[in-house]
Amino acid sequence: MSEAAARRKPDDQPALLDTELEHLPPELRWREWMGRVEAVIFAANEPVTRSVLARVVGKNCNLELIIDDIRAELAGRPYELVTVAGGWQHRTRKAFGDAIHAAFGQQGGQGTKELSRSEALVLMCIAYFQPITRGELSSFFGKEVSRDLIGVLRAQELIASGPRSPQPGAPYTYVTTKNFLSQFGLDTLRQLPDFEALEDAGLLSKKKLLAGDIMPEFSPHHRNADVEIE
Repeated sequence: MSEAAARRKPDDQPALLDTELEHLPPELRWREWMGRVEAVIFAANEPVTRSVLARVVGKNCNLELIIDDIRAELAGRPYELVTVAGGWQHRTRKAFGDAIHAAFGQQGGQGTKELSRSEALVLMCIAYFQPITRGELSSFFGKEVSRDLIGVLRAQELIASGPRSPQPGAPYTYVTTKNFLSQFGLDTLRQLPDFEALEDAGLLSKKKLLAGDIMPEFSPHHRNADVEIE
């Protein structure tokens, strides 16, 4: 291995990859960039960010237009290119959810278990009111939110520890994760339905939430919306 190769960091631009493709006419150059971008996204097991895709295209390549052209070519296919968790990812279309469930079972090949009603409600509260402590969640619901319940959400990488609270004892807070955004098809938390707007529209109320009488208005891709009730 050469000294230069030894010094190269793992995520540095590969030395042999021609990203500018100046020897190609514009149309063929664009098609090659499209192919590279789609291949990288297809090969990844999580949303691919702009910074990653920028490694395989020219410096003046407009990634948004590349994505638009890929999406146009996928029209009518059973999968699509979606923007989630700050990146892009291939997802099967919702219309094929029943076929996926029939082939792989209830989990749809996702490898995650269904959320119970309590888990879904706690997750929704964390999403809307993060960073929030377990004690604050318990006060909000009027009963203790167990460590086991928090553990389930952590095990599925839907939540993680946030900054310590300024409360006595400096307990950890909980926040949602990038995987939460990916599972629920969100690009950022700003895409969560506005809590006050839902209340004003009569679709959500804190009273019903505290009573455990509602479910989140959103559900993960390829999961059954009718979660188990404890």
